[in-house]
Amino acid sequence: MRPNTLKVREVRTILGGDPARYAELIRPDSIRVWRDEGLRERLSWYYRVMRNSAPAKFIIVKRIRTDIDPSDKELGLGELLRVHSKLKDEFNRVWRDVRESPKPWKEIPSVKPKHTFLDVKVAIAYRLASPCQLCERRCGVKRDSGEVGACRVRGLKACVDTYFHHVGEEAPLVPSGTIFYAGCNFRCVFCQNWNISQPATPVGEEGCLDAKELATIQEWLRVSGAKNVNHVGGDPTPHLPAIIDSLRYLEVNVPQLWNSNMYLSELSMEILEDLIDIWLPDVKYGNDECAVKYSGAPNYIEVVERNVARAAKHGDMIVRHLVLPNHVRCCTEPIIKWLAKAAPNAVLNIMDQYHPDYLVESHPEKWGGLARHVSRDEMSEAFRIARDAGYVGPVEDLWYLPP
Repeated sequence: MRPNTLKVREVRTILGGDPARYAELIRPDSIRVWRDEGLRERLSWYYRVMRNSAPAKFIIVKRIRTDIDPSDKELGLGELLRVHSKLKDEFNRVWRDVRESPKPWKEIPSVKPKHTFLDVKVAIAYRLASPCQLCERRCGVKRDSGEVGACRVRGLKACVDTYFHHVGEEAPLVPSGTIFYAGCNFRCVFCQNWNISQPATPVGEEGCLDAKELATIQEWLRVSGAKNVNHVGGDPTPHLPAIIDSLRYLEVNVPQLWNSNMYLSELSMEILEDLIDIWLPDVKYGNDECAVKYSGAPNYIEVVERNVARAAKHGDMIVRHLVLPNHVRCCTEPIIKWLAKAAPNAVLNIMDQYHPDYLVESHPEKWGGLARHVSRDEMSEAFRIARDAGYVGPVEDLWYLPP
C-alpha cells in the first residue's frame, strides 16, 4: 500500500480544498482562541513553531552531531543509550538558546551533520521493538521477525489507516494533519475507533509504509495547510520506530503532536521527548481498578502519571479527559486534582463526547455503568471540580491554571 492508495480524507470545499481557509470558516474559534493571552502563553512553543518563527524540535535534533555511526550493528543498546545521554545535554542547551533567542533559526547549524542525534534515536527505537519494550506491556515479541505484539501489530513499518486534515480537534490544533495508525496497546471496551485500534486480524508489513513514505505524508499535510502533524490511532506507540525514522526524511518545519494514551515505557519516553512539540495525552482513569476493568491496562496510574509529568517538562501540552458516566468521583476528580499539581502549565480539555460503543454497545448488560451518555449534571460537576482546583475557563472549551 502506497500513500496514494491509503484512505485519504482531504478537506474539499467551495474554497478550493484549502484546509486552513475551510477551518477558519467552520471553526472560527481556531483563530479566536489565540486572542487569549493565558492560553497562548501555555502553548507558546507550539505557537511559534506552528507559525514557522521557530524550528520544530526534530529539526534541532537533526543538527546535533555525533562522532559514531549509529547504524553500526556492533553497537549495543547500552552504548547507544550512553551516547544518547550525552547528546541530550547538548540538545537541551541548544533548545534553551532557541527558545530564548529573538532569532531562533540562527541558533542552529544550517547544515545537517553526517551522523546526528536523530540517527541515534532511530537506532535505539528499532532496538526497543525487538524484543518489544516500546510500551509498558513489554510483551517482548520480535517485531523484526514478524511476531505479533500485544498491540496487534507485526513488523516495523507504519501501519497507517488514514490521514487527513482534521477540523474536529481542539481549537489551537485546527486544521490538524492527523495520521491514524492501526493497533493499540489498550483494550478499551467503549473504543470509538475499535476497528482501527483492535483489528480482528493483526496488521503488519503488507500494505504498511516505510519511513520515507510516512515523511511524504507529513510533508503533504503541512504544505497543504495543516498546523501540525498529529500522530494518533489506535495509538502511535507501536509505530514509534517508523515515526522517529520518518523525521530523518522530513524537511518541512511542522510541530510534531503526540496524541496517545501515554502508556509508553520509560526508554520510549527517553527518546521521544526531545522530538515532540505539543503533547495530547488522553488521560482516562483516576485509579488502577477502572483502568484494568475497562482497558486492560495494569499499573495505569504509575505509568501514565509518570509519562504525563515528564512530557509536561518537554513541550507544550493539552490534556484530554473524557468524562465517563458514573465515573466523576473515581476518575474525573482525582485526575483533575493531580494534573493541577503535576502539570500546572498544561491546558485541560474536559470532554463530553462519550457514547456507548463497541463492546459496551453490543453487551450493555455486562457494562451497565457505561451503557449511557454522560448526563448534564455529571458534566456540570466535572466543571465545578476544575474551577475548585483553580482552573479558569473554558476558553474555547479549554481550561488552564492562572499564573
